[in-house]
Amino acid sequence: MAIQMKGVIKSNFLVCVVGPTAVGKTAHSIKLAQRLNSEIVSADSRQFYKELEIGTAKPSGEELSLVKHHLINSLSIHEHYDVRKFENDALRIFETIFSERNITVMVGGSGLFVDAVCYGLDDLPPVAPEFRDQLNLELETKGLASLVDELKHSDPTYCLEADLNNPQRVVRALEVIRATGKSFSSFRTGKKSDRPFYTILVGLEMDRQKLYQRIDERMDVMIENGLFEEAEKFYALKHLNALQTVGYKEIFGYLDGEYDKKEAVRLLKRNSRRYAKRQMTWFNKNEQVKWFKSDDHEAVLKYVLSEIESKCLEAKN
Repeated sequence: MAIQMKGVIKSNFLVCVVGPTAVGKTAHSIKLAQRLNSEIVSADSRQFYKELEIGTAKPSGEELSLVKHHLINSLSIHEHYDVRKFENDALRIFETIFSERNITVMVGGSGLFVDAVCYGLDDLPPVAPEFRDQLNLELETKGLASLVDELKHSDPTYCLEADLNNPQRVVRALEVIRATGKSFSSFRTGKKSDRPFYTILVGLEMDRQKLYQRIDERMDVMIENGLFEEAEKFYALKHLNALQTVGYKEIFGYLDGEYDKKEAVRLLKRNSRRYAKRQMTWFNKNEQVKWFKSDDHEAVLKYVLSEIESKCLEAKN
């Protein structure tokens, strides 16, 4: 049943499973995709990179074999990749999947990447690569705090909503500011793009203390499985954007001699918990997200099917 809305005919549905790290999105999305006879597209900005295994909490080989996955292990850490490229790649994959079935599942905790697919991106001006190269050099030599100070001075409005702990976000804003002489926030119109599919957003949640305990325990497992050794292998490449993330940069600080291993472990757990909190803050702002307990698979399936049925009934009327 095709549905007409705002000049776009829609007959397909994108089901997004979102939520904080360690809440159980991978297992939940696999069960959902199996029940819906669908495929999964990853919207986790850390799982794209094939070289990074332990610190990115990718689905296991067994999990990947249960349902066809897209955009996992699809890039090298040496490749430049941003949310605009992800938007284009995801939409192209959806088009292929929708040629065979009318439901696709997307899963991930990277809020900006999810929003890019569901609602589109602001039309930012092109920036010459030397601006980013210079900023990445400053990031490596002067540290993130110096760039954050510049951004706070140049665009305090954007700083009210930006994740200032994310080097990629800070660099992206500053390269636009330096190249145009205008604030980054001035280009953020919030205008939504029409998509040729409906989006159903499902959020997974659990008690915060239980979630934080799961995060700590998962980090212990990662360390036991060789997280420090994996980070050390990429130490010479720590300037790459792909490695400017929780789970690696804390170990790079240890390898730089800034603190001991015990402190590195503490920072790994603390920063992972803080990352989860930022994820929840991002998704809680979206009124379209319907929240469920992370282990309530049947309730999620029932909700998704009811939303699809509701849209189809609207089309008949």
